[in-house]
Amino acid sequence: MLELDELELYSHDRIGLVGDNGAGKSSLLKILNGEITISGAEIQRFGNFAYISQLDEMQVESVGDNTMLSRLGVSNVQSDTMSGGEETRAKIAATFSRQVHGIFADEPTSHLDRSGIDLLIGQLKAFDGAMLIISHDRYFLDEVVDKIWELKDGKITEYWGDYSEYLRQKEEEWSRQAAKYEEAMQERERLESAIEKQRKMARQVDSKQKGAKKSNESTGRLGHQKSTGSKQKKMYQAAKNMEKRLEALEEIEAPENVRSVRFRQSKALELHNKFPITADGLNVKFDDRILYDNASFTIPLGSKVAFIGENGAGKTTLLKMILDRAEGLTISPKAEIGYFEQTGYKFSTHQSVLAFMQEDCEYNVTEIRSVLASMGIGANDLQKDVCVLSDGEIIKLLLAKMLLGKYNILLMDEPGNYLDIKSIAALETMMKAYAGTIIFVSHDKNLVDNVVDIIYEIKDKKIVKVFERTS
Repeated sequence: MLELDELELYSHDRIGLVGDNGAGKSSLLKILNGEITISGAEIQRFGNFAYISQLDEMQVESVGDNTMLSRLGVSNVQSDTMSGGEETRAKIAATFSRQVHGIFADEPTSHLDRSGIDLLIGQLKAFDGAMLIISHDRYFLDEVVDKIWELKDGKITEYWGDYSEYLRQKEEEWSRQAAKYEEAMQERERLESAIEKQRKMARQVDSKQKGAKKSNESTGRLGHQKSTGSKQKKMYQAAKNMEKRLEALEEIEAPENVRSVRFRQSKALELHNKFPITADGLNVKFDDRILYDNASFTIPLGSKVAFIGENGAGKTTLLKMILDRAEGLTISPKAEIGYFEQTGYKFSTHQSVLAFMQEDCEYNVTEIRSVLASMGIGANDLQKDVCVLSDGEIIKLLLAKMLLGKYNILLMDEPGNYLDIKSIAALETMMKAYAGTIIFVSHDKNLVDNVVDIIYEIKDKKIVKVFERTS
């Protein structure tokens, strides 16, 4: 639920809108663009705005400027045969072929390869109107925005600078909150000890008072009884005052932190082959199109390997060939392969989230909860049916299940798509900590740079090693 008293987008603003999945980012864009109306809310737009949506279907024929289509490489593509990347390029062409004063964009880099992202960055840098952009691509945000709006709990907090500067400011906030929380916990411990001490003293006075009462009743004296009663009341009152201070400390929240789990593999899943997957002189042809011509690569045991390349280069095809143990590849017979595909979220099951995760899993409930929590799936979601989760939540669930599954090699096709930035950061942490081998495809430059040991580029029908991390 959005709770915004006032929000202003100025003519030269270049803003990145960030927040968790489900925070309401896409809804806010649609409200500002006039696609969603809210009773009692007044929206004023001065000028024309273009809207790039990640979900709306695109017709190439609706783009009037063929020059822009050519520049983005989709002038000869038909609507019914467009790939995801080509559709995104067509949406961008439609946006920049119009005269507009502002652009709203919802994940405009989805399905784009690196060259497509660089083209979009160039177009946005040249655009002199207002921009409000939702994106999980941190490199892209650093290149095109100079302000961040963080949407959380229905409210927006503004941070000046690009995404990296936003992270720096958030780290400072985290450090301050951590220090404040630590101080509060120390004060809480002191107050709890003091409260117990006051109550213990009051009980001792109470015990003495009862003994004195019997003695005074026999002698008829009352002065001492009144004195100890007053002293006892002061002790109880002091304890109550400290309890009120203790209640105030309860409102100080612990800083958010990425939870982690120690990944492990059973003896049965151990691979002893130094290179569990290799290809030497790989040749692949579809109809009249040659995809790989005498291509070669090796995947070292336990490494994190990324395959990069333009849309249509054959990255997804290669992952599926490994999964199917296709001819031309040498794969260890003991390889147990898990596969995450881009459209894997399109399924339904009436199992609960926890039951789905526990199925064929050797990790305990605490470890499962920890991994899910780091991906933004909390304790309140564990008993929900998987079929009621959003697409983004199902993607998180499938990634977590695969990381905790009985595999020793994982194949991931664009694992960061549709995840919020916080979840991508958690995914990076888990991918690096994973005990087995990971082979993945991603156009997210930061994800690749932060995780990989080796990068192969698929280009001109060859597979060429372009990076290898040295220890």
